[in-house]
Amino acid sequence: MLHLTECPRDAMQGWPAFIPTEEKTAYLNALLGVGFDVLDFGSFVSPKAIPQLADTAEVLAGLDLSQTRTQLLAIVANLRGAETAAQHPEIRYIGFPLSVSETFQQRNTNKSIAQALDDVTRMQELCARTGQEQVVYLSMGFGNPYGDPWSPGVLGEFTQRLDALAVRRVALSDTIGASTPATIGPAFRELTAAFPHIQFGAHLHTTPQSWREKVQAAYEAGCRRFDGALGGYGGCPMAADQLTGNMPTERLLEFAREVGEEPVLLTEALGAALELNQRIFVEPHPLVPSPKERGN
Repeated sequence: MLHLTECPRDAMQGWPAFIPTEEKTAYLNALLGVGFDVLDFGSFVSPKAIPQLADTAEVLAGLDLSQTRTQLLAIVANLRGAETAAQHPEIRYIGFPLSVSETFQQRNTNKSIAQALDDVTRMQELCARTGQEQVVYLSMGFGNPYGDPWSPGVLGEFTQRLDALAVRRVALSDTIGASTPATIGPAFRELTAAFPHIQFGAHLHTTPQSWREKVQAAYEAGCRRFDGALGGYGGCPMAADQLTGNMPTERLLEFAREVGEEPVLLTEALGAALELNQRIFVEPHPLVPSPKERGN
């Protein structure tokens, strides 16, 4: 069975018009009823960096977790964000992007890889105290445009350091939509063989034409955990092809059916979530004041 993380956070964070808190909450509650393994629902980062998700705490307060098996995941960019997320015991996973590209790590978080690894260490200690679990995303996981070193061996070196910290969930993240079967297959094949006790996931970005070959390459190399977003919204602001977006969850489900590993999801609830998805992610979206504009 494939294990799916639904990523409305990634779909929403770059949306040009602020999505009202009530709409976010209703959409996430609908997704909680579907039966995904994990819901990447929000992030605790600077509102200046991602104003769309400045209301994550408000949204979290409105979620109904009483009848769902889905676990919540929040993304953070530093230890301060992790400490905020850790104050909410209903959040099971705290996700942190660790770049294998020194250039991108500096651009993304204004830190070196060494400093970011120090954050990972302290976040792991924090999670040990709170009973939560850290998920590390190896961003630029399939190459980078800066000429920084990349290979399955580089990914292995990073994973070895994470393994030493007892990080047990690692996702290879296609930050710029650069992944191809030629990079996806060897990466997962080497990592799953070398670290069988770590749960590896694939956060892939794709064009409408390339989704199947990417998913198949990861699957055949041993990956069974995939991130997706209904409709394929969000994803790659730096991608060379403007058609590149998040891996559509609908395509992941299609592939899962074909290989006989379809997760058990509630079809009626999925349909209801899709209806809300199509209402929210349309142009033009009603312009409403953001939390900053409301004085929050």
